[in-house]
Amino acid sequence: MIDFHTTQGGTVGIADEPIATLRAALRGSLLLPADEGYDVSRTLWNGMVDRRPAAIVRAAGAADVIQAVNFAREHRLLMAVKGGGHNIAGKAACDGGLMIDLSGMKSVRVDPVARLARVEPGALLSDFDRETQAFGLSTPTGINSTTGMAGLTLGGGFGWQSRKRGLTIDNLTAVDVVLASGELVQASATQNADLFWAVRGGGGNFGVVTSFEYRLHPLGPEVLAGLIVYPLAQAKQVFEGYRRFTAEAGDEMTTWMVLRKAPPLPFLPADVHGKEVVVIPFCWIGELGRGEELARPLRSWGVPAGEHVGPMPFAAWQTAFDPLLQPGARNYWKSHDFTALTTDVERIVCDATARLPSDECEIFIGQLGGQVNRVEVGDTAYPHRDAEFVVNVHTRWRDAGSDRKCIDWARALFDALSPHATGGVYVNFMPEDEMQRVAGGAYGPNYARLARLKAKYDPGNLFSQNQNIRPQA
Repeated sequence: MIDFHTTQGGTVGIADEPIATLRAALRGSLLLPADEGYDVSRTLWNGMVDRRPAAIVRAAGAADVIQAVNFAREHRLLMAVKGGGHNIAGKAACDGGLMIDLSGMKSVRVDPVARLARVEPGALLSDFDRETQAFGLSTPTGINSTTGMAGLTLGGGFGWQSRKRGLTIDNLTAVDVVLASGELVQASATQNADLFWAVRGGGGNFGVVTSFEYRLHPLGPEVLAGLIVYPLAQAKQVFEGYRRFTAEAGDEMTTWMVLRKAPPLPFLPADVHGKEVVVIPFCWIGELGRGEELARPLRSWGVPAGEHVGPMPFAAWQTAFDPLLQPGARNYWKSHDFTALTTDVERIVCDATARLPSDECEIFIGQLGGQVNRVEVGDTAYPHRDAEFVVNVHTRWRDAGSDRKCIDWARALFDALSPHATGGVYVNFMPEDEMQRVAGGAYGPNYARLARLKAKYDPGNLFSQNQNIRPQA
């Protein structure tokens, strides 16, 4: 007998025989707490999350997902779904419930003639980049190669190509979804179009996606990219230059800003290591020679402490931030969308950078706009088509004794920025304690439609372990 938590907050005991029947039906494996591989499977990127499911279905394919969903629905079990396990809120695991682990489903199949890629939900950005870049193709994804393609896509997805080619979801052409009923359906612009609309930004609320199909575009394999690092004392000039540059830059150029303590990067002098800096990461995806000319102003906003800039394989650039984002650290994020980086935002961010609570904390400013904002608000579940910048307060530390100090710093910065923000938030950047922002902040004018579709496709809210959209009554 195994005790499981239910969707209603209670517990239910399931006898050994149904458990054995589920195990026998799987091509993958069923892991219980005493089994080898259980702890590896339940472990997530965010070290603050330590949840112990009653059982884990480590799926090998869509048939295993169907078996797991049917088992959870029939027994009314609390259920979580893990793709890459990178989500900041840690919703991919649940205490006492059934966890579906998709991380072993990593296939990426590229059709270079049709310029399409079929991707399973356990694939990481690194898996996607290796396969697509073999053909000089890609689609907009994120900026950290260990991010899961599934979670990134279901929330929206943006990175270095988005200003030219839109969000990840703007390049999604079809999905296969296991619904709460256990039925596997296809969704696209012509099949189950309402479901296709919902999964493009609505997170894991509507089912388990077992296959994503993306439209691909020519890219690289080399791009012009790199980092230019300024001391924090020069932040005023850097912000002024950044505002001018981003207002005039074409869609092929994406320029971000990161404020943090300098890591011991080899191109930085030793006396800069551990000092507060403003980092300008950029990526130009157009013709290389022209990019070198257009990137020249990035060096003119003060006296850089160092730089690492040049042509490089795009797949390598996608790994540039991996050393700073390794799994296992304690992480807490707060995020806002902005239409402009005013001098008030500049002052608030710089003051907070002077008071970083740990060496790994950072404030990153991601540039959007371009093609992202040429899509209508109602065309996808993701609604933030007016955001020009996302400011993410990324608090990261190692010692549990520093939890209060680090979280308080992030919340105070978030509160100070709130009067200057749009009120919108990218759902993939929301921590677990922000459920009150789901309706207005994450989905805004699209929430009512999402709640109606939730009632259609998941009326019992089986898929509740996410930034949850409750079914319309």
